[in-house]
Amino acid sequence: MENLIHSLNGLVWGIPMLTLLLGTGLYLTIGLRFLSVTRLPYAFKQLFKKPDSNDEGDVTPFGALMTALSSTIGTGNIAGVAAAIAIGGPGAVFWMWMTAIVGTATKYSEGVLAVKFREIDAEGRHVGGPMYYIKNGMGSKWIWLGGVFATLGVLASWGTGASIQSNSIADALNSTYGITPIISAVALSVGAAAVILGGIQRIASVASKLVPIMALSYLAGGLLVVALNIEAVPAAFGQIFRGAFGFDSAGTGISIGLLMLAMQKGVARGIFSNEAGQGSAPIAHAAAKNHDPVDQGIIAMLGTIIDTLIVCSITALVILTSGVLGVDCMPTAATAHDILANGQAAGCDTGAPLTVAAFDASLPGIGQHIVAIGLTVFGFTTILGWSYYGERCCEYLFGEKSILPFRISWIIVVFFGAAALMFEGEVKNLVNLFWLVADTLTGMMAAPNLVALVVLSPIVFKLTKDYFAAKKNAADEDSAIPPAE
Repeated sequence: MENLIHSLNGLVWGIPMLTLLLGTGLYLTIGLRFLSVTRLPYAFKQLFKKPDSNDEGDVTPFGALMTALSSTIGTGNIAGVAAAIAIGGPGAVFWMWMTAIVGTATKYSEGVLAVKFREIDAEGRHVGGPMYYIKNGMGSKWIWLGGVFATLGVLASWGTGASIQSNSIADALNSTYGITPIISAVALSVGAAAVILGGIQRIASVASKLVPIMALSYLAGGLLVVALNIEAVPAAFGQIFRGAFGFDSAGTGISIGLLMLAMQKGVARGIFSNEAGQGSAPIAHAAAKNHDPVDQGIIAMLGTIIDTLIVCSITALVILTSGVLGVDCMPTAATAHDILANGQAAGCDTGAPLTVAAFDASLPGIGQHIVAIGLTVFGFTTILGWSYYGERCCEYLFGEKSILPFRISWIIVVFFGAAALMFEGEVKNLVNLFWLVADTLTGMMAAPNLVALVVLSPIVFKLTKDYFAAKKNAADEDSAIPPAE
């Protein structure tokens, strides 16, 4: 069973799927005439615009973005970036950046379609996401594909969003502060219940407060480390760009193995971190108080910028400037093919321990607390964000009456995910296997969504063209009006 799941995971997150994800993002980027790059200043301006009182929706556009970010800014920004660098080398960071740049177009398109094809359920909630834009945009003959996405969404939410996050939080608190997992289990399940039982309004309210605070605090700690090692920053960028194109540590030759390793780990980590193309974020954006799909799409694309180009980049610079990643731990032309075959590097820290070591090297005694608290808050907000995703997928499949049972099941899964650490010796392999299952299901969610994005892309392109043409005409008319005397 373990070998089967390993093989399936390798297929789901292998080169064909990564190529499809990147290819879709590149196609949308070109089709949108690089809007996701040229319109970034306009996007930040729209983010803080006060919603029109007549706009339909359940939460503010800012609240929708924070809900989406609550699930994307998580353990991947701390542990995932470290793993990508340790296994794929510093060049993986460059490919994370490239993934984020084309991913902004994907996130934009998801946000546009989410608002364009959303529905209002029997209880007056605005619901949407890939399952709805597949059904309402692609037609009734594709309803089965929306059902496939929703089924995978429910399963992945229990895994990625509930059990794995609570398990990681309990592990971090136990190893750093000696807090027993059962205490963490009770605290997390009670905290999750207090928020998710209040629905999207309460989730968005909590996320709007916690996400900016946690992101800014983590960034402040990271920038302090980078400032203390400012002389190492040019060398760090040199490592990133050399490694991105397969140059060895001395820069004397190109290795195809190193190039493939940096690309694969960087692309995979970038997509896993910002979820562009996965189809989860549009579920949150569909609830926004925004009558214009393009308006919300523009705000949605900021999630990728904040998650990968800002938060992940700070983690990468902390690791590369701190000096904890020695030459012996760097992948080489000789080891690249073995790492690609086995999926891991031997003899060096990866994941959270590497990030802890990087912070502690510059901030002795403080660094471990930055990482532990960051993992805890990031993980908790991920629990909140994914609870909403799973709830909407469950409602799509089974109707409004399934919402309360799903929320109760969520609280139970959160509790047992953390409490499982009490039996670490007996269930450790099971927990690791569940990580793989959750990771695989999360990746499988992307396939139906990518099909919908490509099929419905002409609608996205037309809405975008009409939107900015109307903006330009309005601006021209304003400039033509003579000033009052």
